[in-house]
Amino acid sequence: MLKLEIVTPERRILDAEVDSVTVPTATGEAGILPNHAPLVSALKPGVVSYIAKGNSDKFAITGGFVEVSSNRVSVLADNAEGADEIDVAAVKADREAAEKALAAASQSSIEETESLRERLESAQVKLQVASGK
Repeated sequence: MLKLEIVTPERRILDAEVDSVTVPTATGEAGILPNHAPLVSALKPGVVSYIAKGNSDKFAITGGFVEVSSNRVSVLADNAEGADEIDVAAVKADREAAEKALAAASQSSIEETESLRERLESAQVKLQVASGK
């Protein structure tokens, strides 16, 4: 068993015993099972998922860090939302606004459009979690 803790600056999202965890690290998805080697990694926007007693659940995160040590997984996320917390209509509107802004900024540098791309990626992750896929 693993002790999974997901926290944001505003609140504790989850504190549970789980069988496995998958996190979106900066270098790709990482699966974590009991007795995993110690790990500290940056997280990119994506889905944190876990399995506990045969049931699975997931959260959309917008980045942060993960620390794995002694069968304890601590996810320190900038923001995290479960499927029931996501306002799909608002996220779709935000995604469309980000897409339009990116299209209008097509001549801008990568650095200038980074926040728009992050906003678009965050919206896509939230919609993925909300749809249960």
